[in-house]
Amino acid sequence: MAPQPQGSPDTDLRRRPRRTETLIQLFLFLAAALSIFTTIGIIYELGKESLSFFSRQLWEDTNKQLATDIGADETRFTVTASGSALYRDEIIRVDDEIMQVVAIEGQSIEVQRGLQDTTPTPHTGGIELFQARRVSLVEFFTETQWNPQIGQFGIWPLLNATLMTSAIAMLVALPLGLSIAIYLSEYASWRARSIIKPILEILAGIPTVVYGYFALTFMTPLLRAIFGKDVVEIYNTASAGIVIGILVIPLVSSMSEDAMSAVPRSLREAAFGLGATRLETAIKVVLPAAFSGIAAAFIVAISRAIGETMIVAIAAGAGPNFTFNPFQAAETMTGHIVRISGGDLSYDSIDYNSIFAIGLLLFFITLGLNIINQRVVRKFREVYD
Repeated sequence: MAPQPQGSPDTDLRRRPRRTETLIQLFLFLAAALSIFTTIGIIYELGKESLSFFSRQLWEDTNKQLATDIGADETRFTVTASGSALYRDEIIRVDDEIMQVVAIEGQSIEVQRGLQDTTPTPHTGGIELFQARRVSLVEFFTETQWNPQIGQFGIWPLLNATLMTSAIAMLVALPLGLSIAIYLSEYASWRARSIIKPILEILAGIPTVVYGYFALTFMTPLLRAIFGKDVVEIYNTASAGIVIGILVIPLVSSMSEDAMSAVPRSLREAAFGLGATRLETAIKVVLPAAFSGIAAAFIVAISRAIGETMIVAIAAGAGPNFTFNPFQAAETMTGHIVRISGGDLSYDSIDYNSIFAIGLLLFFITLGLNIINQRVVRKFREVYD
């Protein structure tokens, strides 16, 4: 065959522009960028409102009163001896006027009047004094009372209830989910797998509000019948945790079964050739080989349990309670966010701003779990040829 002339269509190897491929690549890039910008936006809003919460000026009653009347131009006055101590440079409020303490001599204090755009005005004796304070991180992470309306900002009642319901959920979901995964991967026939997996998917698709009322109307009466009505309260973290465990079973079983199914068939055949039973092969060969995927399933399930909202909002309780008794009512972080955001509180109130600090803490908890998940997968991942 005669050679094709140079530059003919059959021998032209120059790169041709593919506009369709370029548009598809651009669309995929924008989709990835949108998810990143959405995450950045969430972090920005949580951080901004949380900073407003921690920097907000709160007023606490000193139980001190003006001992005498003061005029609008007076900078020194006397207060009663009772109540909490005042300190130099502290911000105080008398009626609607904000002042800063300059000097203290016994019960006599000298102040700078009219701070923060307030107007110096006369005040009569007997008016209460309030001192300014802010929520500190030390108070937030160490105190065990949460009631923003009266100035109590310890996160531990909400955090403890969240961890307790999640722990109960994992005690239910992990063994059952792993058992289902072992059965589907190692024992079930094709027909059994085709029936069980769709049922599990239906279980995962049930709205969580339905699970919440299931916990309240079925699981709680069951626990009260077993342990006694005097032991188990109507709202309790045990029933909420058990039902959250049922909720995440499909997640654990599906991800674990996928990890176990990815183990090469040759490893199973080698174990069978050495005389191992099917159970021994599943426990001693397949599970260690699929450990990274199973661990990832467990960590994702924990994140899902921590972030669950409607079940705990309906069944766990509607008031912060620092308790380790799973049969008592206790409010979780997500349940508290739902209750506060759905109430009649004003947007700029301290109660409303507090839910963003709680949300930011939840974000960091799930972020930490995801980081652990990535490290576990990289460390224990098995690669087979």
